[in-house]
Amino acid sequence: MDDDIQPFAEFPAPVKFILDTTKIPDGKHILRVVAKSSNNVEGIKTIPFEVRNGPAIYVLGIKENEVVDTQIPITINAYGSERSDVFVIEGSETPQAIPAWVWAMVIAFVGFGLFYIIMYWDQDLYKSFV
Repeated sequence: MDDDIQPFAEFPAPVKFILDTTKIPDGKHILRVVAKSSNNVEGIKTIPFEVRNGPAIYVLGIKENEVVDTQIPITINAYGSERSDVFVIEGSETPQAIPAWVWAMVIAFVGFGLFYIIMYWDQDLYKSFV
């Protein structure tokens, strides 16, 4: 794990095991798997992963490596999962703006409707049968 020289476990292949992430500190880590063939030829596979056992933290209003000036409104929200018997509805979602593609679809739909009405509206087509 990470840059440790000493392996945390050795298994004969094939193996299934459970990686207990509660014993690993939060942050980015690298799992390195080393396999040896019967001729002692080594194969190495590295798997980067991130552990987040603590509460999930969401920050709205500023992005990583963003250049900013003046005053910036920032919203910070954190969610934990220690208690499964109580669910708090207030504050359990991070407020986000409606995505731009949704607005584009609404505008296109309304625009097509207006185009259709303008191009094909003919009072003679809508006479009553009575």
